[in-house]
Amino acid sequence: MAEEYAAKMALKTDAELQRYVTGRAEYRDDAVLAALDELARRGKPHPDETALRPVLEVGIRAQQVQLDAEDQRLGMHETNDVVEAEETSPRLYSPVTITWFSVLFSMLAGGVLLGLNLRQLGRSGAIVRLVMFMLLYFVGGMLLLNWFMQHYGLSRWMLSVFNLPAIVVYIFWFWPRYVRTHTYQSRNWLIPFVVCFALQLGLMTLVAQYFVH
Repeated sequence: MAEEYAAKMALKTDAELQRYVTGRAEYRDDAVLAALDELARRGKPHPDETALRPVLEVGIRAQQVQLDAEDQRLGMHETNDVVEAEETSPRLYSPVTITWFSVLFSMLAGGVLLGLNLRQLGRSGAIVRLVMFMLLYFVGGMLLLNWFMQHYGLSRWMLSVFNLPAIVVYIFWFWPRYVRTHTYQSRNWLIPFVVCFALQLGLMTLVAQYFVH
């Protein structure tokens, strides 16, 4: 602010600078002090400068203290608002977590995490729609894969893209339509990861034993 007033006063005439000092009650203390500095720089110091300068400096310091206190008070309010928003926001599995679980394990795993989010938000109707979609997608996908296997054989790329359409529906249809929030606390994914890993390992063991016998 002091630099701005100094640049402003440099453009004033001597008479205008004198008016800032004589009518100082109408102006800010830092503006009047800048006028005094400019008059002194021009070699035309005001006769009352020696008496006015300490008074103006005290007023400027008091004004700065008041501004700092207001900034601190506003900053505390903003911090409290952010903390309150974080404390009251729901704990959800993020879209990234849902995507990774769908890729690493199955679209069923990602759907379960999304369903837990909907349960946390109380979206019972959306849970029903999600379950219906998962069942139809899984059954339809298995039938489609079986048809491809009979006609063209099973290729690795078919398995790799099986979960992709479901992920797109989870993230770009169910999330914006039914979750409808960008403010949430990320929920820890470690326990679901351990559960999914154990289930997948158990399923692979059962399949291996079935083919052995």
